[in-house]
Amino acid sequence: MPELPEVETTMRGIAPYVCGQKIRRVIVREHRLRWPVAKETAEIQGRMIEAVSRRGKYILMQLDRGTLIWHLGMSGSMRILPTATPPEKHEHIELQLGSGLALKFRDPRRFGALLYTDMDPLQHRLLCQLGPEPLSQDFDADYLYTACKHKTAAIKSVIMDSRIVTGVGNIYACESLFSAGIKPTRKAGRISKNRLAILIEAIRDTLRAAIRHGGTTLQDFTQVDGNPGYFRHSLQVYGVKEPCSACGTAIRQVVQGQRSSYFCPKCQT
Repeated sequence: MPELPEVETTMRGIAPYVCGQKIRRVIVREHRLRWPVAKETAEIQGRMIEAVSRRGKYILMQLDRGTLIWHLGMSGSMRILPTATPPEKHEHIELQLGSGLALKFRDPRRFGALLYTDMDPLQHRLLCQLGPEPLSQDFDADYLYTACKHKTAAIKSVIMDSRIVTGVGNIYACESLFSAGIKPTRKAGRISKNRLAILIEAIRDTLRAAIRHGGTTLQDFTQVDGNPGYFRHSLQVYGVKEPCSACGTAIRQVVQGQRSSYFCPKCQT
């Protein structure tokens, strides 16, 4: 599933091509995505795209009136191609732009979404309860220590809770916890503030590195130019079958919350 680095990579990739462009035509080939494509999308034809930003795993496309809210779901990707390019299989939405290019949204599993709001998008029901961005100053040791205090839940579950911090998905939670030397199953309430501060820096470093490499492609994700995300070559524990690169101990896999967790039993405590 595309996580924060993949969404950030996508947002940065499309922004230069869509900002300042008028939407000449909207084509919706499949309305049945995670939620039905908003009927209001038929009304955005002729509107100007003023800015593109990200909140959590959502891409916000600000128009001269209203905002489009995109979610890549499990297998979604966006491409910028000439309008005349024939649609590919699973290409469900196309925004044709005044430049002669088109934003094409492809989603084989159809768990992605396109919604519309004419209100403040940050107050939308999907965004209003999201926690701070992990790369922002709001996500600091004091905040995380307070959020973890008295919690018996595993630390990996806590940092993957979008109400506490938004956008830290499974791959990057595993990688960050390895870098911080914290076992993913350790109870959040039993971790000191100093160790949580180290974890915060590990999360930031991991996410920034992943963004620099265009995200991680394990199955479906591709960047706007069609290339995969290359951070998969830098993974230290997630899906790694070789021994730990730091100590040579076999990487262990457990299931937490129906997701696989990977860790080194010697380096992480």
